Amino acid sequence: MSGFEEGQIQIHTENIFPIIKKAVYSDHEIFLRELVSNGVDAINKRRMVAIAGECSEGEEGKINIKINRENKTLTFTDNGIGMTADEVKKYINQVAFSSAEEFLEKYQNNNDTFIGHFGLGFYSSFMVAKNVEIVTKSAKNDSIAYKWSCDGSPKFTLEETIREEVGTDVILYLMEEEIEYIEPTRIKSLITKYCDFMPIEVQLEGEIINKRNPPWRQNQNSLSDNDYIELYKYLYPFQGEPLLWVHLNTDYPYNLQGILYFPKVTGRADWENGEIKLYSNQVFVSDSIKEVVPRYLVALRGVIDSPDIPLNVSRSALQTDSRVRSIGNFVAKKVADRLKSLFKEDKEKYANIWDSISPYIKIGAMEDEKFSEQVDKILLYSTTAKSKENNDDNNSELIISEEKSYTTIDSYLQRLDKDSTKRILYCTDELSQKSALDLWTSQGAEVLKADTVIDAQFIPWLESKNTEIKFQRVDSEIDDELQEQNSTLLDKDGESDSDKIRKIIEDSIKNKNITIKVKSLKDDNAPPSLILLPEQMRRMNDIGALIEQRLPGLPEHHVLLINKKHSLVEGLIKINSGEILTTNNNVSPETLSTQIAKHLYDMARLAVGGLEPNEISGFQTRNANLMGQLMAKAL
Repeated sequence: MSGFEEGQIQIHTENIFPIIKKAVYSDHEIFLRELVSNGVDAINKRRMVAIAGECSEGEEGKINIKINRENKTLTFTDNGIGMTADEVKKYINQVAFSSAEEFLEKYQNNNDTFIGHFGLGFYSSFMVAKNVEIVTKSAKNDSIAYKWSCDGSPKFTLEETIREEVGTDVILYLMEEEIEYIEPTRIKSLITKYCDFMPIEVQLEGEIINKRNPPWRQNQNSLSDNDYIELYKYLYPFQGEPLLWVHLNTDYPYNLQGILYFPKVTGRADWENGEIKLYSNQVFVSDSIKEVVPRYLVALRGVIDSPDIPLNVSRSALQTDSRVRSIGNFVAKKVADRLKSLFKEDKEKYANIWDSISPYIKIGAMEDEKFSEQVDKILLYSTTAKSKENNDDNNSELIISEEKSYTTIDSYLQRLDKDSTKRILYCTDELSQKSALDLWTSQGAEVLKADTVIDAQFIPWLESKNTEIKFQRVDSEIDDELQEQNSTLLDKDGESDSDKIRKIIEDSIKNKNITIKVKSLKDDNAPPSLILLPEQMRRMNDIGALIEQRLPGLPEHHVLLINKKHSLVEGLIKINSGEILTTNNNVSPETLSTQIAKHLYDMARLAVGGLEPNEISGFQTRNANLMGQLMAKAL
């Protein structure tokens, strides 16, 4: 070709360019990623053609972005393979715009959000530019430079021009409403965001901006711990150091590299959209890839880089893609392998980070059967047991971390008496369940601490997986081993002390929904009264609270356990029977015993958080009055 040529791009979709400008991408800034990616492709093509001996290799590939404030232009320059006139017609006039037309016809009425669409990137420049020029010279011998120009309509011009070096300039004449892209700081931030790890040097006005060599593309044996930590700090500034990382690398049946990190618990984990960054051939695509990795891994951080994740489909299609599901399974397996390896090699370190990583593992176990099978033996539980003494069997060994003791379920069961049932004691709140917890531990029982939100679902799931074990919360019931077995003495009316106490309490609190039990507890420090919540009844209450999105609170039906051995309860019997008499008190024994009975119930409720805020002041008043009455009797 020689001279000057005018023409019209053969398209059929009406008003395609306004659609391109407004609707192709949600963020117009994507144009920079697309144009730089095209430059990288051109450089790589020149390298391959040069190896075949069909053109000169030229200098090391690089892309330079230049700003002209006066003309309000951005120029993207690469020293790649360039184009002949015929190639401009083919790749720009035919391929790019016909692809754009096909893409828009298929997706312009689709409300799904798109992840990215590589290979059609050139037309994204019309989102920000009123006019686009291409000045290009092919690396083929004796090539002539050409200039292509289009003003955003289907019309274009193509003419010979002068360009000394092989390569391509893409010149954007920015629209007034897109003038922000003429600012160096804006361009620099976009290069850092999208092009930081591209394999080709990217410059802004001659200054190298991108880092280039991504650690996830390197052999993990060549990387130090500090290399992984520095990448994490770079990707997630001011978030401290990661707890653990997993290096991903496979080239069959798909190509995928990456590094995933377990972050410290900060309350910031994004379980909806995720914090893993998706790259395709080192080009940043998205920081929301919940369709690619399993839901329980979405809140991890790091990078997944794969050219085999389809980017030109909607999110709904991505979720059903078999290759994507396979990638998700691969990632989950590698995470599980890393966790098992750490557990085997350094149990203490594993225990030290357990509280932070456990939400991911527990949710994963419940949602993914394969993942559950992999991590089944490395699920840890904080325990009240403190010593490894007498644990000659490795299977029953405790794992002592810096702050806590941990165990597996298998180890816990190993430490039970051989004749014991496979009952696992646990508590969910050491403060509100302290009285019951102390009662069990004072008699040598080992109690697991299930004090995270997810444990309310995790414990029933564990029981469903292993029907031989049963979890019992410490405040659900009191076993015979915690009680003194005294012979029952009856008075002349055939009533025992327990019967009398039960009747006093029932007559005082007047609530048929409360079951009164009277026991003599072994522990000398046991409280005078306890609220017990039968396991299944409490679980139903917790589920109801979850459905209604409220705090569980104290169930309407519960058990009030009275410790007959406590001095306050012994005094209650004596006052009620008239054994304690004074002449300086006008309060009757019946009234005073009623006050004591109510006080016992109030204290039990207070210990488990069962007193409503508006009841606290009333409790304080009644408590002061009762103390006054008892002091009067003592004087």
